[in-house]
Amino acid sequence: MSSFIVVCLSCSHPWLPFRGSTLRKSSPTSSHRDVALYALGVGAGGADPCNPTELPFVYHPDGQSSIKVLPTFTVLYPFKFVEFMRDIPGLHYDPNLLLHGEQYIEIYQPIPANATIRNRVRISGLHDKGKAAVLEMETFSHLDDSGVLLCMNRNTIFLRGAGGFSTSGKPYSYLKRTNSSISSGVGPSTSTKQDPSRGGRNPDHVFEDRTQPSQALLYRLSGDYNPLHSDPSYAKTAGFPRPILHGLCTLGYATRAVIASSCGGEPSLVQSVQGRFLLHVFPGETLITEMWKDEDQNRVDYKLKVKERNKVVLAGSITLRPTLSRL
Repeated sequence: MSSFIVVCLSCSHPWLPFRGSTLRKSSPTSSHRDVALYALGVGAGGADPCNPTELPFVYHPDGQSSIKVLPTFTVLYPFKFVEFMRDIPGLHYDPNLLLHGEQYIEIYQPIPANATIRNRVRISGLHDKGKAAVLEMETFSHLDDSGVLLCMNRNTIFLRGAGGFSTSGKPYSYLKRTNSSISSGVGPSTSTKQDPSRGGRNPDHVFEDRTQPSQALLYRLSGDYNPLHSDPSYAKTAGFPRPILHGLCTLGYATRAVIASSCGGEPSLVQSVQGRFLLHVFPGETLITEMWKDEDQNRVDYKLKVKERNKVVLAGSITLRPTLSRL
């Protein structure tokens, strides 16, 4: 089992009385079965189960322990922490009004197919937006046996109805993100970057992939059982005609597209992944990922859109390891 330890940044604001809280142990050890199930959940082999670029994500002739791990598999490490936010003393919000705004991942070591993970979680940002609060959490995932740091996930979460807590005229805002060599080269938000498609520049690569009508039902088996993605009645109550696809599933599709187009199918070339969720996807829709390389060719900016509605649903950047990157 992996344990979650919450480390609150030094902050005396009354909205954060939960500093130092320790959450109960959670989530099972990840195995090669979890890795393969996740890969299927984000579409690996969906178009062609014999595709030599994607088959290694679910099968290896030397045994399942040798299968490759998609870098976005690591989003599952901190996932359970979001469930346990409701257990933190002093943190009050309606879970039905929670929105996942952005996801950022840094990969420090090769991700093993079988591992027991220990997570250290800290609050890296808190902002009062009036009608909502924006909470940023950084999760540092270590191998439980050796203590080796594998990766860091930063979740940006919008808590609708939880804002308006500032005690002065100036809205409260606290920010202290990790300042590593990777994140210093990749902006934390796509809103701070110029749209690579402006100026009429054509993408360097375009990758098209169709989701299955049952895609959300498959992806949810990796641990996100939010009924918004499976229950038609619940989805209609939330304002959707039918269940929608998980945002992190869409991020997995975009990352697979970059790996296939820019890394020759080798996931270990990915150093960081960043995505901003813009709009929902319905299972069964076709996803088109457009990719642009930056000048030094170590970063790929992307936009993912739904073909049937011609809507951009996700945008971000993926940084490749400098000595090995290629596009």
